Amino acid sequence: MLPGGIEYPPQVKNGFWGPITATIDWCEENYVVSQYIAEYVNTLTNAVFIMLAFYALRNALKNKLEMRFVLAALGFAVVGIGSWLFHMTLRYEFQLMDELPMIYGTCIPCWNVFQTNATKSYSRKLAVGIASGALLLTAVYLHFKNPTIHQAAYGSLNAVIIIQSFRLTRSYVKDPKVLKQFNYMLISGLSQFLFGYFLWNMDIHFCDFWRSLRHTVGLPYGLVLEGHGWWHLLTGSGVYFYLQYLEYLRNYVLGQEQDYKLSWRLNFLPVVELKTAKDYKKND
Repeated sequence: MLPGGIEYPPQVKNGFWGPITATIDWCEENYVVSQYIAEYVNTLTNAVFIMLAFYALRNALKNKLEMRFVLAALGFAVVGIGSWLFHMTLRYEFQLMDELPMIYGTCIPCWNVFQTNATKSYSRKLAVGIASGALLLTAVYLHFKNPTIHQAAYGSLNAVIIIQSFRLTRSYVKDPKVLKQFNYMLISGLSQFLFGYFLWNMDIHFCDFWRSLRHTVGLPYGLVLEGHGWWHLLTGSGVYFYLQYLEYLRNYVLGQEQDYKLSWRLNFLPVVELKTAKDYKKND
């Protein structure tokens, strides 16, 4: 055990929230840190997810972006809140609040990249088609209760969105310097997401190893070895990057790129914002 570390308490089957009713119980041991939180790390790491979502929401409103991006940010936040409740309680009803909003929230970017400059009639039909597909998937998932169905659908939906947004970028963005910015955002966001997915799978498939290692180093050091917690952190930042990518791309699709700029907060977080008078003077 590392210096200052303490032994892991025994795992509790029925904690504050009662018996586990979720169809998934992750590798993190239950109620070892707090009697009120089933999976401590998997719960608290959603705070970053939620904060980034509300930061995206604030910036979308402040910079007068379309309602689609306000809704996308809200969907982003709902996923984080649902995931918090799920991992805190391991109750089936909150599992659905985590998993289903992942699909519903992703439907908004899906509609966005396929709608582009289409007619209102086509946009409505597209929205109905996507919503119908999401409801059908919900019915199938609720019937079979197999998490693989949800995971496969979520992964496929994201793959379709990324491919289409990449195609749109090549069609509408001609400036090599700007294209470099798009590539950086896409690669950064996708890399974070895929690395988080990798750590998540390592957590699932080698759970016995990670648990043994956590017990070897003790608390609090073992908390950093929770792969699913890292999945939350990395997918939260990855989704945020990709949302900014779509916001910036939308300006080029609409032909209003001259009114917006891409800024960086803390040299890390991208933000799409309206240009100021100073920005226009610089371009003169």
